Amino acid sequence: MYPPPTTSATLHESLFNAAIIAVLILDEPADAAPLAHALLSGGISCVELTLRTPAAMDCLRSIRSLVPEMLVGAGTVLSPAQVREVKEAGAAFGVSPGINPPVVAEAQRIGLPFAPGIYTPTDIELAVEQGCRLMKFFPCETGGGLPYLRNIATPFTHLGIRFIPLGGITPENAETFLRDPLVHAIGGSWLAPRELIQRKDWRAITALAKEASALVERVRGGGR
Repeated sequence: MYPPPTTSATLHESLFNAAIIAVLILDEPADAAPLAHALLSGGISCVELTLRTPAAMDCLRSIRSLVPEMLVGAGTVLSPAQVREVKEAGAAFGVSPGINPPVVAEAQRIGLPFAPGIYTPTDIELAVEQGCRLMKFFPCETGGGLPYLRNIATPFTHLGIRFIPLGGITPENAETFLRDPLVHAIGGSWLAPRELIQRKDWRAITALAKEASALVERVRGGGR
């Protein structure tokens, strides 16, 4: 028998209502709170802060401390030690580019909701066996997009699995993804491009967030 899902119902609902998760790469802790405020001002209430820079953990702590209304998850979580670190820093959830059983097991052990990355039916089967029902589909567009995802997910849909596609999602194709019943939310790196962050152009980021928020309202309306 497959184990029960590990992601809480409350977090599931919050991610579904957020619909678009802003994927962030931050180089300076001082930029974290202003960026979070800029996204919130545009209606984006959830971010995935990737652990790709030395400043990432400090940025995570800063957002949790100074912008508590923002739902913050940690991405590119690659080791059990990082699972513990992001949980201690206040991350609401974790995400990885692939599925690493020891990482998922550690997330389960300490109670961190976790969405491992999948790309094949074997990945999905392994994730389901470990109790995951929410998974990251990565890389999305270069990996075949929605037609491919629908094909590989078909044998497992009766288990209630859902996906967060990431990689190649743009304002032009975001609506198509959000309307698909397999898609719980999408990851959007276009909301806060690194160059805008480095220029501290918070107004431009708020404008991008407003466009994305209007899209979510159009697609999911009453769910927000």
